[in-house]
Amino acid sequence: MADSQDKPLPASARKIRKAREDGQLPRSRDLGHAAAIGTGALLLAALGPRVVERLRDVLSAALHFDVAALAERDAMLRQLAALGGQALLLVLALGAAMILAALAAARLCGGWNWTLKPLEPKFGKLNPISGFGRLFSRVQLVETLKSCVLATLLMGLGAHYLWRELWAYAGMVQQPLPTALASLGELLRGGLMLVLLVLAGFAVVDVPLQKWRNAHQLRMTHQEVKEEYKQVEGNAEVKGQIKARMRQMARRRMLAAVPQADLVVMNPTHYAVALKYDEATMAAPTVVAKGTDLLAMKIRDLAAEHRVPVLQAPPLARALYAHAEIDEQIPGALFAAVAQVLAWVYQLRHAAAGTTVPAPQPLVPPELDPLQGGRPRRTRRSVR
Repeated sequence: MADSQDKPLPASARKIRKAREDGQLPRSRDLGHAAAIGTGALLLAALGPRVVERLRDVLSAALHFDVAALAERDAMLRQLAALGGQALLLVLALGAAMILAALAAARLCGGWNWTLKPLEPKFGKLNPISGFGRLFSRVQLVETLKSCVLATLLMGLGAHYLWRELWAYAGMVQQPLPTALASLGELLRGGLMLVLLVLAGFAVVDVPLQKWRNAHQLRMTHQEVKEEYKQVEGNAEVKGQIKARMRQMARRRMLAAVPQADLVVMNPTHYAVALKYDEATMAAPTVVAKGTDLLAMKIRDLAAEHRVPVLQAPPLARALYAHAEIDEQIPGALFAAVAQVLAWVYQLRHAAAGTTVPAPQPLVPPELDPLQGGRPRRTRRSVR
């Protein structure tokens, strides 16, 4: 695998999408920890009095015994189970809120991504040599150093806070139970706020760091960009061969339609357009073949071989070639000119043997003649 210094190009959209499908997203553990602990601290701060009151009631009920309870052997067990169930409900509610907060933090950092690919077994990671390299990689060393710094800060702040509030904890022994629980809640909230401040500071640094690291890992080399372009767009040589084959097939199909044409209009050597018109099935004459230079001569030879009339009308040939496409009707502006040449064809068919019918001189609008400034209309590339 190429080193990151050899990958000067940013990741393409296709590679980023594939990385998301593989579960490779920027994730910040510090942001998740800060969100979870912050949610827990806010809930405890908001619901502290009610929680303390509830704990007092639970402890009072748990420590209450009567003669009937003492006479039963399993009374203590039932009371312990009830006490544990109530405490479990409180812990589960608080834990569910903290889990939702951690999920929301993950959504803010890298977005949702539902995939099971990270859970698939990858036997390549069982190689101890590659695993040893990952263990002492630069990324792992940075993560280890960050975890050590975070643990040191939390331990130092925790020790300082406990030492400062040591006499407050010791004094709770002499307080009544409700007062002691209230004092304990205040002390816990203070400690949680210190922890939350440390985690929030690390999250502010870790979120952009994780996003930069993920983008840096997905960077691409010039060769990878070329390979991806080939996969998306296809090999240029293969595409060229396919296009050439398609042009050949279209040319053969077009030439096969020339014998069924009613007329071929030519500009003696440069342009040739074959027209066909059927009153029963067509609303207007249709171009069945067209070409230039050698292809135009091929169309003329086929027309002569199958006794299709050929008319030399350069302006009309140029206009039809520029403004009409194969298997499409001729433009409305050329209806009059094409009607003249088709009338000439019908006269030829009904003329007696040996009778000469003068060739028409169709009138073509100057704006449709390319040689007179007419701009050709090209909806798709013609077959050459």
